[in-house]
Amino acid sequence: MINSGNDIISLDAINITLAKRPQFYSKILTDAEVALYKKEGFAEMPFEHFVWLLWSIKESAFKFLQRNHPFLIFSPTKFVVKHLWMPLGFSETKFNKSQIEDTGFDDQMVLKGIITIESDVLFSRSLVYQELIVSVVNDQSNFKNTWWGIKLIDKPDPQTQSRVVRKFLVDKLQRLFHFDELRIAKSPHGYPLVLNRNKEVGISVSLSHHDHWVAYSFSTARYSFPNEQ
Repeated sequence: MINSGNDIISLDAINITLAKRPQFYSKILTDAEVALYKKEGFAEMPFEHFVWLLWSIKESAFKFLQRNHPFLIFSPTKFVVKHLWMPLGFSETKFNKSQIEDTGFDDQMVLKGIITIESDVLFSRSLVYQELIVSVVNDQSNFKNTWWGIKLIDKPDPQTQSRVVRKFLVDKLQRLFHFDELRIAKSPHGYPLVLNRNKEVGISVSLSHHDHWVAYSFSTARYSFPNEQ
C-alpha cells in the first residue's frame, strides 16, 4: 500500500486533568500500553502527553488503513502500540519555528513505534515538542520516501484549518510534481484525494489539524519525479 497517515495534537489545547483520569485514558490505552509507559523509561514525558502521543499514533494508523478499508471503524484500544522507543537524550523542546517540511526522519529526534490492528503491522514516527505532537505511520520501517510538514496558523477555526492545510500540501506537491491545476477533495469515505484538472492523481495524502497547528504527509515510494524521466 502506498499510503500515509498522520495526526497532530496541540498540547496547549488538551485537558491535562482529564487525560490523567483512568475513566478517560482507558478508552485510549490498553493495560499493556499503560505498562509500556511505566517500564520503558518515559519518565521524561508527562503521562498526559503519553496518552495523546498514543492517540496520535492510533489515529495516524487508522488514516493509513482507511483508504484500503473504507468501512474500518476507529476504536482506539483495538489499535495496539506494541513497542515504542524513545531516542537517547530525548527532551521536549520548543518548536521555535513557524513551519517545517522534510523527507523521512533521519535528521529528527523521533520516537519510533510498532502498532498492530488485527493482522496489520504498521510503523510510526512521532515528533514531540512542548507545544505539539505529530505522528506519521507507514507500512514499512523505512520512511525515506515519506514527505511531511507542520505549520503554525493564526486562526484555529475549522475553515481556516481546512483552507491552510490544503494550501500547505498543494504548494508542496506543486513544487515536486509541477501539476497544472491541483486541488484537494474529499472521498465519500472522508479521506483526502489529490485532483489535477479534476482527475484523481495516484498520490495518497493525509491531512490533520488541531488548534493552531496543521500537518500533512504523503509517500512517493513508487513515483518518478519529472526531472527523473
